[in-house]
Amino acid sequence: MSRRDKIRMTNEEISGFMRSSKTMICVSNGKSGHPHPMPMWFAVDDDNTVYMTTFRKSQKINNLMNDPRVSLLVESGETYQELKSFLIYTQAEIIDDIDTTVDVMFRISLHRGEATPDQEEAVKKNLYQTAGKRVVMKFPPGKIVSWDHSKLGGVY
Repeated sequence: MSRRDKIRMTNEEISGFMRSSKTMICVSNGKSGHPHPMPMWFAVDDDNTVYMTTFRKSQKINNLMNDPRVSLLVESGETYQELKSFLIYTQAEIIDDIDTTVDVMFRISLHRGEATPDQEEAVKKNLYQTAGKRVVMKFPPGKIVSWDHSKLGGVY
């Protein structure tokens, strides 16, 4: 078995890692051609579709309107043997609907542990105050590349 095969994460491992992570790097293609990486909070569906929100007039939205291709990255680890990450290659769908935006903002709050399901009505009421300036970015799961160096058992 190749080293690459040994460190590849299973779909279940990726799902668990994604749900335990609070920040994801969203890399869009900037107008100059340079990558435009941005740390983003997110929510995720059971099928690993990722959702984020951002301001309608942000550079990310301008980039995605010109080129919807993105890379999404989550990583952890302080030493080589702890390095763990996955990278999703996908395309963004922009959703400009205030109710959907509020729903995603609430789901992000749940994911981050900042709200509980029983607070939904009160939290969503407050979210409507800023949601009108925001849109949703939806990222269906695409090609995934992953690695978990802890699977090497300290042998490199």
